[in-house]
Amino acid sequence: MNDKALTKLGHGAADALGHALLDLAGRVPSSAQQAVLQPRQVAQALTRKAASKAAMSSGTLAMAPGPFGLLTVLPDLLVVWKIQSQLVSDIAAVYGQSATLSTEHMLYCLFKHSAAQAVRDLAVRAGERWVIRQASGALLQNIVKRLGTRLSQKVLGAGAARFVPLLGAVGVGGYAYYDTAQVAANAIALFEQET
Repeated sequence: MNDKALTKLGHGAADALGHALLDLAGRVPSSAQQAVLQPRQVAQALTRKAASKAAMSSGTLAMAPGPFGLLTVLPDLLVVWKIQSQLVSDIAAVYGQSATLSTEHMLYCLFKHSAAQAVRDLAVRAGERWVIRQASGALLQNIVKRLGTRLSQKVLGAGAARFVPLLGAVGVGGYAYYDTAQVAANAIALFEQET
């Protein structure tokens, strides 16, 4: 394969990853949680539980060695994003914000910490707080394209970790825990300012 073909393949993978992400984030999961008087404490408990679940799922999938491990990278990302999406929905619920939770909120919470450049167009400053605005189809496509590119780089890094099974699994699981905690921090900060 020449460089041009590899570049085209890379862009195709980034686009596919971005569209899979938009499909996942576009479906805001329902939550069984209720609004509470002390939402931060409940949100922190939900965070610990979701982060542990993400770490276990991700670490388990990363146990497959070598080339077989590469086949687990995308399922790993999708499982973690699903856990994180549910966490954002649950945090919105405990803050009493379920009715206003949107695709834009999900994308902002899921990727503000790791792909800030890609989601910066979703947030606008309104006085002392940030407000997530509704995005046009063109803006969402642009964000998806940027996220897809950023995430395809992450996939390559995660794939490399699969070649050192045990140590890689610990590293991948640890990162999934950290990443999920960051998603929760984004959601808590967002929903605290909206209450």
